[in-house]
Amino acid sequence: MGYYDEHVEETETETGRRRRGPNRGSGLSAFIGAVVGGLVVLFSIPLLSNIGLLPYQINNDSEISGISEINSPQEGLSQTVNVDVNSDVTQAVDKVSDAVVGVINMQQSSLFSQEGNEGTGSGVIYKKSGDRAYVVTNHHVIDRANEIEVSLSDGTRIPAKLLGSDVITDLAVLEIDGSDIEVVADFGGSDLLRVGEPALAIGNPLGLRFSSTVTQGIISATERSIPVDLTGNGQIDWYAEVIQTDAAINPGNSGGALVNIEGQVIGINSMKIAQSSVEGIGFAIPTEIAIPVIEDLESIGEVRRPQMGIGIRSLSEIPSAYWQETLKLPEDIKGGVVITSVSPTSPADRAGLQDYDVIVEIDGQEINDGHDLRKYLYTELKIGDEIDVTIYRNGARETVQVQLAEQQSF
Repeated sequence: MGYYDEHVEETETETGRRRRGPNRGSGLSAFIGAVVGGLVVLFSIPLLSNIGLLPYQINNDSEISGISEINSPQEGLSQTVNVDVNSDVTQAVDKVSDAVVGVINMQQSSLFSQEGNEGTGSGVIYKKSGDRAYVVTNHHVIDRANEIEVSLSDGTRIPAKLLGSDVITDLAVLEIDGSDIEVVADFGGSDLLRVGEPALAIGNPLGLRFSSTVTQGIISATERSIPVDLTGNGQIDWYAEVIQTDAAINPGNSGGALVNIEGQVIGINSMKIAQSSVEGIGFAIPTEIAIPVIEDLESIGEVRRPQMGIGIRSLSEIPSAYWQETLKLPEDIKGGVVITSVSPTSPADRAGLQDYDVIVEIDGQEINDGHDLRKYLYTELKIGDEIDVTIYRNGARETVQVQLAEQQSF
């Protein structure tokens, strides 16, 4: 036992001696290597900078260009850095920002007062023709305005003329003096958008004090249907087809531009969900929907749509107890549109449609609610078209022909 104890002890001692010797040598070698490496780096930096292999340059005044500004109070030295940031985002903003303007809605506060109230939104210059320029904004931005002004990117305010507005799509077109207009926005195709691609919102949140504000996010969804009350009666009149984004959209952004990474306008910012528990859900009218409306508003001052001349309510809004008792519907009918009124001399009146008729199909297309009916009328049909309307009346199914006329008002 002693032999093995002595052997282990001696072996450990010898091993310890062998380890201590090389440690002292390796430490000295490391120190010398560090000194030599530092000298090599010190003398090679100017050479590498001069031949362009470094992202900055060193001159005789100890000035480094291309990184940052550095002050060293302890050594009394000052190094100036000039940052040149150029990215896809900044290029996109530079391309379109001057085409995004402020829109000021001036309203007279009372019949006998000369003092007016101002509301501010945003707009996008989309066209210049001769000495005139054209701006698209939201209908709700200019609604009930006595006068309208446009604030350019340099702060110049010029009067604007309202050419037309459309409550259904929430769009309006203004005409302004184009003498000082140099930048016009380029519209891109919203139908090509992909969920997750970058999006920039440009506008005037909270008024002109924060003009030309840019926020960044992504396209959260490309086809969202948002219920809208157009008449203020608390009933859903329309479902707006919109783009969803998490780029911050605040009051005052309405009518501004939603821009892709190429600097193209892909939507007109319109609304957000304003709830304390909701964050990052904003909406824009896609250019695919906006462009034809803009063209109609600019040329004829309105959007011409076909109409039947009826008041309607979705069957789902009627208590189910009345479905069989009053409307006499078969039990298997779960959707449709109930006619609540028929305008005299309207297409529906001439076709013999009556109150309490329940529309379930148009041209063979199933109609489950008011949104289905309006969408089919406004997107698939035109004024003068003759359609087959399938209804239930007193429990009997029948089809009548209706020739559409021009809609007078919503």
